[in-house]
Amino acid sequence: MPATTQIDILKQLAPGSRVGIIRLRSLGDCVLSTPAISLLKSARPDLEIGVAVEARFAAVFEGHPAVSKVIEPRSRAFRAFSPDLCLNFHGGTRSARLTALSGASHRAGFDIFKPAWIYNVPIPTAQEILGLERRVHTAEHMAAAVFYLGVPITEIPRASLPAAEGRCAQAPVGPYAVFHPFAATPEKTWSGGNFVELARYIRRTVGLEPVFIGAAGDDLSRFQSFPTISGAPLGEVIRLVRDAALFVGNDSGPAHLAAAFGVPEMIFFGPSDEEIWRPWRTEAEVLKADPIHEIDTPAAVLALQRLHIPRDGVRT
Repeated sequence: MPATTQIDILKQLAPGSRVGIIRLRSLGDCVLSTPAISLLKSARPDLEIGVAVEARFAAVFEGHPAVSKVIEPRSRAFRAFSPDLCLNFHGGTRSARLTALSGASHRAGFDIFKPAWIYNVPIPTAQEILGLERRVHTAEHMAAAVFYLGVPITEIPRASLPAAEGRCAQAPVGPYAVFHPFAATPEKTWSGGNFVELARYIRRTVGLEPVFIGAAGDDLSRFQSFPTISGAPLGEVIRLVRDAALFVGNDSGPAHLAAAFGVPEMIFFGPSDEEIWRPWRTEAEVLKADPIHEIDTPAAVLALQRLHIPRDGVRT
């Protein structure tokens, strides 16, 4: 499939123009938007890029070298940023309203977004832009949008996250593995008992201390034989994951945090499409079954043995 010709919106933007990016919902989507944002900033370092994002995910962008401003996802705040180009990565009703009321001369969104009249820069599919026939990863999907707008097509980098210096205050003293045994739905959640078995194996055989993490409402009681961290601020979770020697979890947002730092991963998939959502640009073993409970602990141990896990916790 030949690639679609780019339209060079970027050439139409004056020096120092503002680009407002809308990225609502989902920790994973926020993390996987950072390669596209970094590519845009690299192509036009003069641009002032603002990201409209919900407060719970703001730490993904606060302090990011490509992002000038994190914006409350409300029409008045987004319009006050005065974007010359609005790029909607979300596509829902709320983001469509933000786009329509942004005041931007150029309003870009994928051509499947509704209502179509809001967008005067409709973006074709990533397959059309990149000249591909296969399914594309979420990081490729969002990067294709900035390629279409005029960023030179190049290799799509790993996601990138800002992280404060120093260790997470709740991290173990020695090398550790982060476990995230939760997911958005039961169909995406490997059994807690299996996670416990695998954690015991890693502690005994690999020499890493398992640390189980969860949101404030997650029940970590069955993992109390290991260190647990519940409801930590996202910035602290980012630091914890950054310094881990291994990440183990379901197909969910924290897996993408780990991938951004190149942490080796073991990820369990149920019905989700692993081609679209697998860890981006890090060493990973992905085990998939639908239903997910068909993945047993021995299969996970075999997959774990294929990973290059630093025994001293120091990644190279």
